[in-house]
Amino acid sequence: MIDFTLTPEQEALRSLAAEFAQKEVTPRAKEADETGVFPMDVAQKAWELGLIGYRIPKEYGGLGLGSIEDCLVAEELCSACMGIHATLNITNLAMEPILVAGSEDQKKKWLGPLTEKLMFAAYCVTEPAAGSDVAGIQTTARKKGNSYAVSGTKRFITGGSLASYYVVFAYTDKAQRHKGMTAFIIPRDSKGVTVGKKEPMMGQRASDTREITFEEVEVPAANRLGDEGQAFKIAMAAFDRTRPGVAAGAVGIARAALEHSTRYAKERKAFGQSIAEFQAIQFMLADMAMQTEAARLLTYKSAWLIDHGQRNSKLASMAKAFASDVAMKAAVDAVQILGGVGYSREYPVEKLMRDAKVTQIYEGTSQIQRLVIARHVIQEIG
Repeated sequence: MIDFTLTPEQEALRSLAAEFAQKEVTPRAKEADETGVFPMDVAQKAWELGLIGYRIPKEYGGLGLGSIEDCLVAEELCSACMGIHATLNITNLAMEPILVAGSEDQKKKWLGPLTEKLMFAAYCVTEPAAGSDVAGIQTTARKKGNSYAVSGTKRFITGGSLASYYVVFAYTDKAQRHKGMTAFIIPRDSKGVTVGKKEPMMGQRASDTREITFEEVEVPAANRLGDEGQAFKIAMAAFDRTRPGVAAGAVGIARAALEHSTRYAKERKAFGQSIAEFQAIQFMLADMAMQTEAARLLTYKSAWLIDHGQRNSKLASMAKAFASDVAMKAAVDAVQILGGVGYSREYPVEKLMRDAKVTQIYEGTSQIQRLVIARHVIQEIG
C-alpha cells in the first residue's frame, strides 16, 4: 500500500527545519541578498542543530539520513532563502562522490571531521566553458609518480571560499573523453590553489559562489576517488542522489510564492473587494497550488527510489526539471499578483523570482534533464 505519512522522526526533522527557517533564516534573508554575504553565524546554528551534513552515515559520525529527509529540510529552508540554503547544503553535494566511490579510509578521513565541527566541502565540476556538458571540462591531472599535478579553473563553485577541501573532476586521459575523467579530493590549503572573488549573481546572492584555480597542484594518489576514468559515472551517480534535494528546494520557492500571493490577495482591495475574490486571481492561485503539490510528490518519489536502493535517474531528472519550472512560474505569477509592489525589492517575491531561475540551470539545465528523460523513455518503451 502507498503511504504518504511521515515517520515521527521525519516530522520532527521537518518541524525543526521549519522553525529554524522562520526564526533564523527568514530574518536574515533580505540583508544577505542585498549584501551578498553568507551569514556564518546562521551556519553555525544550523550545524549545532544537525541541519548540515546530516546525510553522513552513522559509521562516520553522522546521522545517516536519507534523500527524503534531505527533501524535507530543503523545502523548509528554501522557502525562507534558497541562497543561504545553497551554501548550508553544499557539503551534502561534495560528499556524495566520496560516498559513491571512496574507500573506507577515505570516508573516515574526509567525512569524519565534518561531524566534529562546522566545516564545508565543495564540489568542483563546472568550468568557464563547461556546465551541463560535464565531459567538456578542461582541467587536467597529469600523473607524476605516486601523485598527480592538477591544473585548471572551476567556476560558480558554491562554498568556494568556505570549503576545507574540494572534490575536483579532471582529465587524466583527455583522448578518452568522459571515460578519461578522474575525481580527486584536494585540500583548500594545497599549494597552487587560488580562490577568486565572489561571483556577482542575479539570484541566490547569499550563496558563497567563487572561481577556484588549480595551478600544478600536487595531489597524492591516495586522494583519488575510485580508479582513473571513473569520474563521469561517479558524477552522474552523485547527481541521482542530489537532484531530488534541488527539486525540493524549488518546491520550497513555489510554496513561498503561493503563500505570499494568497496573503496579499486577501488583503489587497480593488474595485470594492479583495482581489482574492476575482476569478483571474483564483485561477492563478489554483494553478500554483496544483503544480506545487505535483512537484512535491514527484520529488518525494525520486527520493524514495534512491533511499530504497533503486535507480532513480529518470525520476530525479523529472523532479528536478518539473519542480524548477514550477518554481519559476510560481514566482513570476506571484510578482504579477502583487503587481507594482511585487516588482519592488521591498517585497520578497521579486527575490523568489531571481532565486528560482538558477534551479533551471545548475546540476544540469532543464533541457539536459529532458534529454535524460527522453533517453530513458525511448529505451523503456518497445
